[in-house]
Amino acid sequence: MSATPASLPGEPAVDQALARAHGLSADEYAAVLARLGRVPTFTELGVFAVMWSEHCSYKSSRKHLRMLPMTGPRVVGGPGENAGALEIGDGWVAVFKIESHNHPSYVEPYQGAATGVGGIIRDIFTMGARPVASMNSLKFGALDHPRTRYLLSGVVGGIGGYGNCVGVPTVAGEVMFDAAYNGNILVNAFCLGLARKGELQSARAHGVGNPVIYVGSATGRDGIHGASLLASAEFDAASAAKRPTVQVGDPFAEKLLIEACLEAMKTGAIVAIQDMGAAGLTSSSSEMAGRGGLGIELDLDRIPLREPGLTPYEILLSESQERMLLVVEKGREAEVAAVFEKWDLHALVVGRITDDGRWRARYRGQVVADIPVKALSSEAPLYDRPAAPPAAPLRAADAPARAPAPREALRALLASPNVGSKRWVFRQYDAIVQSNTLAGPGGDAAVLRIKGSRRGLALTVDSNPRACALDPYLGTVATVCEAARNLACTGARPAGITNCLNYGNPERAEIMWQFRRGVEGLRDAAIAFELPVVSGNVSFYNETAGRAILPTPTIAMVGIFEEIGQRLAIHFRRPGDCIVIIRTAAPSMAASEYAALFGAGDARLAPIDLNRERRLIEGLLKAAERRLLNSAHDVADGGLLVGLLEACFGDHALGAHLDGVDGSPDELFGEGPSTVIISAAADKVDALREIFAPLEVRVIGRVTSQPRLIVGTLFDESINELRLLYDQALPRRLELT
Repeated sequence: MSATPASLPGEPAVDQALARAHGLSADEYAAVLARLGRVPTFTELGVFAVMWSEHCSYKSSRKHLRMLPMTGPRVVGGPGENAGALEIGDGWVAVFKIESHNHPSYVEPYQGAATGVGGIIRDIFTMGARPVASMNSLKFGALDHPRTRYLLSGVVGGIGGYGNCVGVPTVAGEVMFDAAYNGNILVNAFCLGLARKGELQSARAHGVGNPVIYVGSATGRDGIHGASLLASAEFDAASAAKRPTVQVGDPFAEKLLIEACLEAMKTGAIVAIQDMGAAGLTSSSSEMAGRGGLGIELDLDRIPLREPGLTPYEILLSESQERMLLVVEKGREAEVAAVFEKWDLHALVVGRITDDGRWRARYRGQVVADIPVKALSSEAPLYDRPAAPPAAPLRAADAPARAPAPREALRALLASPNVGSKRWVFRQYDAIVQSNTLAGPGGDAAVLRIKGSRRGLALTVDSNPRACALDPYLGTVATVCEAARNLACTGARPAGITNCLNYGNPERAEIMWQFRRGVEGLRDAAIAFELPVVSGNVSFYNETAGRAILPTPTIAMVGIFEEIGQRLAIHFRRPGDCIVIIRTAAPSMAASEYAALFGAGDARLAPIDLNRERRLIEGLLKAAERRLLNSAHDVADGGLLVGLLEACFGDHALGAHLDGVDGSPDELFGEGPSTVIISAAADKVDALREIFAPLEVRVIGRVTSQPRLIVGTLFDESINELRLLYDQALPRRLELT
C-alpha cells in the first residue's frame, strides 16, 4: 500500500480559499474532499484544478455534445481520441481536428497563435498520421480599436512563423473584424493528416507493467495553469498578468518530434501515445490511463527539466510545448529510445501502467499525489446549467440606417476588410510546402491531392457569428450549409465535420441557451447532410468585463474527390458562357455585411429548408460529375455582386454582362440563405435545370472577354478598378498603401 501523500515543506496549506483561487467552486472542493477522504496535497489541488477546469473536463458541455451524430460508414476514429478519422478510399484515412487558442493569443498573440498551431499538429501525428494541411479561423476587434493591429500582426506572424518552419502548409482560413471581439479575439486552428488505415494509433493505455516514456522537449515553467486560470475564466483588468501562462513554441523541435514519432510507430512497440497539451503531463497520463481503465504511476525525478528547482506541482501542470507521453511494450524501451536518440530528442522511462486504477506521482521518494484515475477523467463534474433566451434578441451592432446608391454600396463592400481580399494575411503563410496543394487560400475551399491516388480532399472552415447572434440555431445551420456548399462548389462530396464552439460564460443562462441552440443546429444540419461530427472543441468564457463575444460556432469540413481531375474553380474561364444562379430561397439582408455597413438588416434570419439545401449540394456534385460546369462559386459575404466579381478576378480577368437581375439591394447584396453562381455553356442550361429542380435556376447574364461589370443601367465598371479596391481593402485599412 502506498504512503499517504503529503505536501512538501514550504507549500501553502490547502483550504477552500486556496481551492477557489485555483478555480474550484465550494461544491467542487467538497467533492474533492469526498473523493479522497482527506484534504488534498498542494500538488493534488493543482491536478484537480486543471482536470476539472472547463477547458479539460467539458463539464458544462458534455451533456449536450452527446446529441451530435458521431458515427458513419467512413468513421474509423471519433470523439474520445486525439482527433477524428475518416476512411477516404484507396486504404487512406484522413485525420483532422480544430481547436481554440483564444485566450493565450489575446494575452501574447505571437506565441499564443504559434502554440495553437503546434498543439493541433501534435494531435494529428499522435494518431499516426502525417500532418499535410492546416487552416485557421480568426476573429479580431474593429480595425480602429487600438489593440487590433497589434493582435492581428502577432497572430498572423505566429501562425506563419510556426507553420512555415514546421513544414505544414496553411491552405485555407477566414478572417473577420467586429467590435464584439475587441476584448476577446478568437484563434481557432485546424490540422489534417493522412495515414494508412492499419497504422492508426490510439491514446488508450493497456498492458499492466508497460513502461511510460516521456519524449520531446524538456519541461519548463511556461504554460502553468493555462487550462484552468487562463482558458477557463473570463478576461478582466488583470489579464495582462497572465502572460506567464502562455506556452512558448519551437517549430524546429516539433519537426523532429513528428519524424521521430512516426518512425517509432512503425516499430509496433508503441501501445498508446498522447500529446502533452492542456494540463501537460497531468492530462496526458490520466486520460490515457482512464481510457484504458487502468492506473498509472509517475516518477517525477525522471522528468527532464529545462531549469532546476521545478516542484512536483510545476512539473505536472507545465504546458511546455513539443512533448509527448508514450506507453510502450515492456522490454522494447531501448528500441523506442534509439529512434528518438537518432532525432536528438529525450526519451526517458518516467513511469509504468498499474492495475489499481490510481493516478500516482512520486517525487524524491515521497508520494505527492494519489488520486483515483476516474476522478480525473470520466468522473469529473458534469453540469446541466440553466439556459434561457436573453430578454432582448441579441444582434450584431449595425451602422445607422441609410440607403446608399448601388455603386457606392458595391465599392464600400469591396473596400470592407470583411469582404475584401485577405491576401495580406495568407501571403505570410506557406501554402504549397509538401507539394500537395492544388488550390490554396482565396477560393471557396482548399484542394489537396493524395500522391499515388486518383482521389483528393477539399477543406473549408466557416463561421457566421452575426447570423448566430440573431438566431443561434439557424445561424449554426446556415454555417454548416455554407461549409457544405464551399466543398461542393469544388466538386468534392462533404464527408465529415470538426467544430470549435466559441461562446461566453456558460454560468450565464443566456450564454448557455446560445450554446445549446447552436449544438442543436449543428446536430440537425449534420444529420440532414449525413455528416458525422468526428472531433471538436468547446471554448467558453470568451468575454471581458461581462461582455461576451458573438456566439461563434466554427465549422471545419472535409470533402472527398473520387476523381481529383474533376475539381472545379471559382473563376470564369470561357467568354460567352452563361452566368447562372441557383438558389434555395430568396436572399436576405439579415446578418449581412451590407447591414453592418448601412444598417439595413432584417431583425430575423430567413427559414432554412434543409431538404432544399441537400438538393443544392447533390445537384452541384452531379453537375460536376457530368462535366456540365465550367466554374462554381458560393455567394457569401457581400452578396451576389461581390461573388460575381470574385468569379471575374482570375489570373486573366474576364467580365460579366448581367441582364437578369432586378437591381434591388436584396438581390445585389443579400447573403442568405443559399446562392451559387455557376458558369456553363448555353447548351448545358436545360440539363442543369433538370438536375437542380425544384430549385431556382436562372440565367442572369453571360461571361465577356472585356473585363467590365455591366448590370443593366446600374453599373458599367472596370473589373480591374474594382479588383484594386478588393485587393487593397485590408492593406489600406492597415495603412500599408
